[in-house]
Amino acid sequence: MTEAPALRPAAGRGPGLERCHGSRLSVEDGALVLRARGRTRRVPVGDGGVARAVFVDAAPADAGRDDPGRPDAWGEVRLQDRDGTQVARIPLGDWLPEAPALPERAVQGEQLLERTGVAGLLKAAGVPLHVARDRNDPRAGSGKGGVSLGPGPAFPLWYWCVRGVAGTLWFSAFTVVVFSDTVPGRLVLLLALTALCGPVARLVLRAWTRLRAGRRRVTVLERVTPDPAPGSGATVRFLRDTEVRVQDRDLVLRDLGGQEYWFPRTGAHAVTRLVKVLDGTGRPVGAELRGPGEQVRAVFPWDLWFGGADGADGWSRLCGVPGLAVSERRLGGKRTWPKGPVLGTGLLPRTGRDARRMARFPGTAAGVSSTAVMAFGNLFSVIQGVRVADTAPGPAAVAVAAGALGLVLQAVPYAVHELRGRLVLDRTAAERTTNEEARR
Repeated sequence: MTEAPALRPAAGRGPGLERCHGSRLSVEDGALVLRARGRTRRVPVGDGGVARAVFVDAAPADAGRDDPGRPDAWGEVRLQDRDGTQVARIPLGDWLPEAPALPERAVQGEQLLERTGVAGLLKAAGVPLHVARDRNDPRAGSGKGGVSLGPGPAFPLWYWCVRGVAGTLWFSAFTVVVFSDTVPGRLVLLLALTALCGPVARLVLRAWTRLRAGRRRVTVLERVTPDPAPGSGATVRFLRDTEVRVQDRDLVLRDLGGQEYWFPRTGAHAVTRLVKVLDGTGRPVGAELRGPGEQVRAVFPWDLWFGGADGADGWSRLCGVPGLAVSERRLGGKRTWPKGPVLGTGLLPRTGRDARRMARFPGTAAGVSSTAVMAFGNLFSVIQGVRVADTAPGPAAVAVAAGALGLVLQAVPYAVHELRGRLVLDRTAAERTTNEEARR
């Protein structure tokens, strides 16, 4: 029996791995069913529900940027009823596993529909699909209304609630403190405690992520790790974290940042071929993992993955994955490989600094700005605590302690991450082996 198509989310790491494991969009009993973070949403198909779909294959107005990771740049599929009213929408960038590793709109049109699995999903649901190359196409409608059938946010709801409530209270207290000549001790205490909520919530999120990861149960059939050739520059972190994991329903590529790219092994958008690529002399340069329409979904540079003494064993185990047809192809002339942007070429960062940035615990959309605001909030707490030390010694002491604790909770994880990377993880594997032999 053929398994019903189910879409896999864009790659994630840290708390975002929750989406990779649990978020799916599928067809069940005459409805599109979205499962994401413990909730289920059903959108009926047919009378009173989705009657047609329009793929708006057009970039937004600001699509000139070449940054990966913006789902809206990939276009969306708008699901409409018989009257043309929008019932729901499917953001394609949210359901393309390799989207975070590719430039915007690196894949377009029917190829994007095939890669994500949306074409097969709508076909299984019996929903006709039209393509609009212009956002002003009458078939596309206004784009307003309806529910979003996305895999949900990377960060859990409780984290956003804590940060939102604490941030609102802190900003209110901050405004009063800045524009007041005299500051009550209780207000400074509120300012300090709400500022402390940010670093504490981030540490709790780290612990929550580890706990949830330990509770996940997946059936792993095979695990292939890189065996790089001498002189390839592979680091300890790369060898420790990078792998291909063959599961019962998915083939998962994991990079050294902990990000996982999940590809289905069955269905119309499954990965089905493994191609060994040879240069003009017959020397292997890499391998390609291919999906529908012979599209290359990921590549494995040969020297990094199979160039070592035991690389042949890893290659044979990857070739033995059920459902993968193995073949070879030879590059002609002076053709370069791989052609165009593709997942797998940047798994080994050029510098240790890049590797540490990739492996850092993920932040919110605000990025560095969020950390800077938290650090400022805690530093401000210390300053205000000193300011009211004479009039309110008790609240002042708590404010100074809370501010200092907040700064420590941000500085220590960062320092540990940087030092461990510089001293151990981001050294080349050969360099570490040499040092260990010298100590013996």
